[in-house]
Amino acid sequence: MPEILMSIRNLSTYFYTYSGVVKALEGVDLEIYKRETLGLVGETGCGKSVTALSIMQLVPNPPGRIVSGQILLEDEDLLKKSEEMMRKIRGAKISMVFQDPMTYINPVLTIGDQISEVILLHQDLRKEVLAMKIEELQRKLEKVDPTSGTARDFKSKIEELDKKMIDPPKPSKSDVKKAALKKTIETLKLVRMPYPERVVKQYPHELSGGMRQRAMIAMALSCGPSLLIADEATTALDVTIQAQILQLLNELKKEIGASILIITHDLGIVAEMCDRVGVMYAGVVVEYTGTKALFRKPLHPYTQGLLRSIPKLHKEMERLEIIPGTVPNLIYPPPGCRFHPRCPYVMEICKKEKPPMFEPEEGHFVACYLYGQSQIEDWRRCQGQRRF
Repeated sequence: MPEILMSIRNLSTYFYTYSGVVKALEGVDLEIYKRETLGLVGETGCGKSVTALSIMQLVPNPPGRIVSGQILLEDEDLLKKSEEMMRKIRGAKISMVFQDPMTYINPVLTIGDQISEVILLHQDLRKEVLAMKIEELQRKLEKVDPTSGTARDFKSKIEELDKKMIDPPKPSKSDVKKAALKKTIETLKLVRMPYPERVVKQYPHELSGGMRQRAMIAMALSCGPSLLIADEATTALDVTIQAQILQLLNELKKEIGASILIITHDLGIVAEMCDRVGVMYAGVVVEYTGTKALFRKPLHPYTQGLLRSIPKLHKEMERLEIIPGTVPNLIYPPPGCRFHPRCPYVMEICKKEKPPMFEPEEGHFVACYLYGQSQIEDWRRCQGQRRF
């Protein structure tokens, strides 16, 4: 069994508005394994981004509040952490790449200053400062006569600095800033940023959309997080740049060994990028399985409806199939299964009780009474219902 990095259990997040309480998340359960890419997919307003903000504890309060549940990162409950402790976790252990980089990058600071700020906040750079001084002395040593007294002095200083690596002294602020800037350039190289030495001196408006998104990813990766959350990270980009960013995320996952949570409404991105996928509808996870299993044999009627609505190149269609009805108002969500007003297979139990997660196949979870044994027999006896 793969190791679990994060476990989300019975997470509920509400927004208290003048119109009423918006039940944005209601009992969400998810697991993210180490070194995997998990996709979270669903239509606009289903709770994908609220899930990400709840993980980061960035839900705006007021009006939002996490009312129940657990978010376990390597068995530590993030919901029990203070705001001061969460500041140390954000960026260091969990990072997030947002949808529109121009909204989240400060327009009056250079790219280098913004990434360096994250590094300075979360990392101890004393060893990096010493390593930088040793490199500088080694460069000078290469330019002098190896038998000269100057060379002996350089070697002596290098040996002295090497001994200090065990317990490095506190460096000056200027040295720390230089080390942070150097690490910033290295991080920009990691995300394949062209001309990183020049980019660190530029402002966001001087970069293209794809370069700004790379800068955001570099900022998120600068401290080597265990989990990277990409919230619609490619939506605002054209198709060519989108493909480059997705390929970059795939390469980075292999290089740094992080887990990735991709939030999207694009099933094509899920098929290309994700190892497993959770399907959300109206604030609840309705299906949860491996990506191949989801596309090969979707179980929940909502998932089946989503897949049927995708245009197919090999099949001529005058009209795309749609899911009838509309998304429910989350201030007054329907009782029982939230999808039952739109479901072609609705049963009486669906209108009264929220379905638990059934596991009809190993590793394939679905919140639908069609897959409870007693209910499935009743359903099979029903006549005149169209089967998927």
